[in-house]
Amino acid sequence: MSTTTPLAKAAGGTADFFDTRVGAGKMVKEFARKVFPDHWSFLLGEIALYSFVVLLLTGTFLTMFFVPSMTEVHYPEDALPVAMRGVEMSEAFASTLNMSFHVRGGLLMRQIHHWAALLFMASIVTHMMRVFFTGAFRKPRELNWVVGFTILILGLAAGFTGYSLPDDVLSGNGLRITDGVVKSIPVIGSYMSFMIFGGEFPGTEIIPRLFTAHILLVPALILALIAVHLVLIVVHKHTQYPGPGRSNRNVVGYPLFPVYVAKAGGFFFVVFGVLAIMGATLAINSVWAYGPYDPSPVGAGAQPDWYMLFLEGSLRLMPGQPEFVIAGYTISLNVLIPAVVIPGLLFTALAAYPFLEAWVTGDKREHHVLDRPRNVPTRTGVGVAILTAFIILVLAGSNDILATHFNLSINSITWVFRFLFFAGPVIAFIVTKRLCLALQRRDRELVLHGHETGRVVRFASGEYIEVHQPLTDHERWLLVGHEPVRPLEIGPGENERGVARPAYKKAVRRSKLSNFFFADRVEPVTPSELAASHGHGEHEEIESAESNEGLLTNASTRG
Repeated sequence: MSTTTPLAKAAGGTADFFDTRVGAGKMVKEFARKVFPDHWSFLLGEIALYSFVVLLLTGTFLTMFFVPSMTEVHYPEDALPVAMRGVEMSEAFASTLNMSFHVRGGLLMRQIHHWAALLFMASIVTHMMRVFFTGAFRKPRELNWVVGFTILILGLAAGFTGYSLPDDVLSGNGLRITDGVVKSIPVIGSYMSFMIFGGEFPGTEIIPRLFTAHILLVPALILALIAVHLVLIVVHKHTQYPGPGRSNRNVVGYPLFPVYVAKAGGFFFVVFGVLAIMGATLAINSVWAYGPYDPSPVGAGAQPDWYMLFLEGSLRLMPGQPEFVIAGYTISLNVLIPAVVIPGLLFTALAAYPFLEAWVTGDKREHHVLDRPRNVPTRTGVGVAILTAFIILVLAGSNDILATHFNLSINSITWVFRFLFFAGPVIAFIVTKRLCLALQRRDRELVLHGHETGRVVRFASGEYIEVHQPLTDHERWLLVGHEPVRPLEIGPGENERGVARPAYKKAVRRSKLSNFFFADRVEPVTPSELAASHGHGEHEEIESAESNEGLLTNASTRG
């Protein structure tokens, strides 16, 4: 007698339908067995993914009520908030107010959407920091690094286009800055501004165009690149932190199904819950406090979202004098350099670094085990230096807030940040590199001598030494299980016949850069050094001294 339920029969029939037509059984079997390592830092990428899902859900809701039009209207006299009644504004701003005060759940959705955008960018930045400092961008993942970097840039674009939609004072000032940046581009800047705004700023076309980019173009590109990113993770297999039994040929962790699926599903609801609580309790982007866009009111405390503050800070630090007229064209270096050149250099350095390191090392092998940041001091120093430059620009973007809150001179703050922008990254690089080298030397000491216990023992000869606790096999493997990278060596510029070697100058430049990266290093402990440190017979003497100490203690107790 069969006990199969109708639901089970339907599920089995559906599964058989897809299996016989698209090979679903093989795909499910392959993905279910996919192993993922378990470490908290891998959740940073998941936070970005789940934040994007929340953005799509809340954005869909907001799209139903937002009117992307710059047509001038008067806000109704019987609508909330009271301060906006009868005020002339665009339909975009009016629909934002209506959504916030008259659509049930509208304000909650707006605030969840905004917090999710901030969390999305924060998780992408921290995720890329983890990838950079652990060397997860090395072969075969260079392409995935570029994909992730492109998602970061698109995230900035998504945030900017969405932030500008309400057409309030803050977003309007941001668009005015954008217009100035575009116009600072030599020769083509004015034409590009005319094309973007559909005429002179602000025009009547920019909000509908930003709306199209925000809800259609940019999200579609991000979604496509996220799919590419996840596919490449599956193809390349996931990286893992060093440890016993972990190598470039395996992955130690849990299978996708059921362990990882259950954990990932639960974590999504954690992220969603946190964002919902933030949206319900923490007010953000209260546009009615600023009013509709008007170019006349300008005051302190006008900052964009945190991920665009670096651009604001760069503009604030640049002196206003460098502006020239050449052949009838105005070259506004006071805008072009801080808004285009400096961010371009910083982002280009970040995007190109994996290829630069691969060229310097000449390493063509695949790497699936991550580095400890201390074991690659130059890379860690470069990463901290780039972060320091961005952090200084972010702080500079809030110089007016610092001045008003701490009763300081805004001019003094600006000059301090100007100095720090050039000196800060250099100091951060040097300090970080020296700290990494010091930590490596500390690791050598631990491997050779073990942990300090604070116990002092006297030998029979009268000598006193501190007792060290040997490392466990896991600890020892972690400290010695990495390969040192040494500078590239090049031969003479001429061969044995006196003929100049081809591309020798290029090899010299590569060697100098390699020396910059790897000349300062601490060699890991070799097996012979480890054997020598444990073979000098002190352990037996320590045990003898401890036994004598115990006898003396017992004798004194009996006495």
